[in-house]
Formats: sequence, structure tokens, C-alpha cells
Amino acid sequence: MEEVLAYVAAGLVGLWGISHAIPPRAVVSGFGETSTDNHRILVQERLAEAVTMWSFAALVIVVTAVGGGTSTADWAYRVIAGALLVLAVLTASTGARTSVIWFKICPVLLTRSAVFLLIAGLA
Repeated sequence: MEEVLAYVAAGLVGLWGISHAIPPRAVVSGFGETSTDNHRILVQERLAEAVTMWSFAALVIVVTAVGGGTSTADWAYRVIAGALLVLAVLTASTGARTSVIWFKICPVLLTRSAVFLLIAGLA
């Protein structure tokens, strides 16, 4: 069961990373007129968050496939769950306070994935 939860959490986070990489121009254009530097920074933030999520997903998949249920895998799940919760709180206090629906979904999805990983790490 712990492996299933870990793979589901990795899948959710990996797919959510894709949702960050596909529409950065649309998100940035929602800010209206911005300087070229601000535009680049906003795109960078979206893509950096996508890469972070893909990295978390890849690490969970690898430790689950190689040593799911081992102490190392359990600790990897806990560390990644903590990082996802920090990202969820950050997003809840910043982007989720805007009218952009994707920012409102993000804290819920990240928290749910973190909970799955915490349960997987305790099983």
C-alpha cells in the first residue's frame, strides 16, 4: 500500500509540474504590462517550480522502485513531504490569494501529495 501511495503522490506532483511548464506565457500575460526583466523572472519562477516538482516525483519513483519501505525511502518521503508542505504554504499565502484558479488548486494538491508520502513513510 505504501508503494501505491508513493507512486500516486509522485504522479500528482509530476503532472502538476507539467501544468506549470505548459502555460507560463498565459500566466505572465495575466499580470498585464511588465518589464522584460519581470517577465523573465515570472517565467523562470514557473519553470523552476515545474523542475522542482519533476525532481521530487523522480526521486520518489526511484526510491520506491529501488527500496520502497526501507528507512532511506521513508526518510526521502518525509523530506519531500516537508518541502511540498512548505511550497503549499508559500503558494497559499501568495499566489492563491490572486484570482488565478491554478494557484488556488496548488496548495490542496501539494498538501494531498505530502499526506500520501507521509502515510507511505509510516507504513
